[in-house]
Amino acid sequence: MAAHELVPTIDIADPTAADLAALDEACRLHGFFLLTGHGLDELIAATWRETEHFFSVGRSVRAAVGRDAENPLGWFDRELTKRRRDHKEVFDFIDPGVSDRDRHNRWPDPTVLADFRPTMLAFFDAFSDLAERTAAVVLGALGLDDVDGFAGDRHNSTVRLNHYPLGDPVPGNEREGLADLGETALGYHTDPGVLTLLLQDDTGGLQARTADEAWIDVPPRPGTIVVNLADAMQVWTNDRYRAAVHRVTTMTERNRYSIPYFSNPSRSTSIAPIAALADQPRYREFLWRDYMRARTEDNYEDLGADDAQITDYLIPS
Repeated sequence: MAAHELVPTIDIADPTAADLAALDEACRLHGFFLLTGHGLDELIAATWRETEHFFSVGRSVRAAVGRDAENPLGWFDRELTKRRRDHKEVFDFIDPGVSDRDRHNRWPDPTVLADFRPTMLAFFDAFSDLAERTAAVVLGALGLDDVDGFAGDRHNSTVRLNHYPLGDPVPGNEREGLADLGETALGYHTDPGVLTLLLQDDTGGLQARTADEAWIDVPPRPGTIVVNLADAMQVWTNDRYRAAVHRVTTMTERNRYSIPYFSNPSRSTSIAPIAALADQPRYREFLWRDYMRARTEDNYEDLGADDAQITDYLIPS
């Protein structure tokens, strides 16, 4: 089956019955689909320009907003996935539209990147709204009309700018003592939240693992936004839908850029299967803040064990 058939394209402005059927099949198989009809092409183009500008300025500009032990936001070039170092550098930020959240963000020098923060604010606003609409469509494909409480909270969601360079992102004189690079640019994993809205450039390299353990490409398509389901959605749907297992292959010819919006539940949310989908719940209830802490505490150093997974909350059969 061709990649475009395995990863369907859904018109978010007016999803048809055929769209919902294709979405349903894809979410059961691997958890990926594409969105059109979003109306955000101009904003997306501006966000790409600022992203590429940020990663092309001098390294000292990025290092000035580097994350540290007290604040995980900002720039970083040595994150771990499955205890191996990623082939990428990143910039993370949370809701810039709320002063209490924005005070934690680390924005680059506006005399160098004057349009960076305003563009990222507009992007965060638009993608927060789109994430909520997308979650409603996903749950609607399961026949659920009342989906209140089963969406992300923008105040706990994040945006990441990714740059996958050719070779090691860390300069040679700074590599001593670091974990080894992974076999792929980004190791296989699921995202912990509700769903992820992803912009990817035309380089390619994103792959999804299907229910039968095969790897398929999620090909770049102009004008589309990639959606992948995440852990909270798999628990809510009681395993009807899959949190997307995905990876990024190593860059061999050109750099790659991507921009994910991670739609997360609020910190206080209790995660458990939706009653209408769970005559026999497969998961015990857990707090999102506890799960997220366990999922992220080993991103910065190898703690000697694999990170937490939703399988840790499975009810024994």
